[in-house]
Amino acid sequence: MLIVVPTYNEKNNLPELAEKIFGLGIAGLKLVVVDDSSPDGTGAVAERLREKYPMRVIHRPHKAGLGRAYAHAFSEILSSKDSFYRDVSFIIQMDADLSHDPAIIPELLRELASFDVVVGSRYVPGGSVENWDSLRRFLSRASNMYARVVLGLPYRDLTSGFKGYRRKALESLDMQSLSSIGYSFQIETLFRAHRKGYRITEIPISFRERKTGVSKLDVPIILEIFFKVLALRFSK
Repeated sequence: MLIVVPTYNEKNNLPELAEKIFGLGIAGLKLVVVDDSSPDGTGAVAERLREKYPMRVIHRPHKAGLGRAYAHAFSEILSSKDSFYRDVSFIIQMDADLSHDPAIIPELLRELASFDVVVGSRYVPGGSVENWDSLRRFLSRASNMYARVVLGLPYRDLTSGFKGYRRKALESLDMQSLSSIGYSFQIETLFRAHRKGYRITEIPISFRERKTGVSKLDVPIILEIFFKVLALRFSK
């Protein structure tokens, strides 16, 4: 089982995240960090963590967006002949900023025994968001409602970045054809998986605002979601 974590200026969070992930004691667990040449040296921190944990680090030349980072990593993982990626059946994606609790990973894995895609959802019963101001809560809720209505999807948290995939489902999404740059990647992949008929479920998570660093949610991200959802609505 692989966990994929994109990073940009997360040197203070990554060691704690790795410790918590590998502290779960899950047999065969591996971590892939995708770093977009973080100015704070996150890539170098990740390389040092490789000496302690079963990890790989993908170094990208510049910051190119969350969606591009995930697509790059997933493509490499699924096509690589490296023994590190051999026999990987489940792939989980999560944030590096400690907003996603690694303690949920075993539950994601349990659900993947019955489903093809499992979403860690803030907006199903039992889910929650901590330490967000009212504006950010409104923007997140509104973005999800807009995407659900326009795309006709039944899921409550389309923009969640905490997901688990069976390998076959991820392989069929054709990473090379994905066009999302930022957070709309979460919507695009879920929309494609739904349209292909995969079994998808949501489990509740408590999302905690990042402990250190700066949030990456901004107006361009909201605009990308707005226009990307319209493009998906009229795609073939």
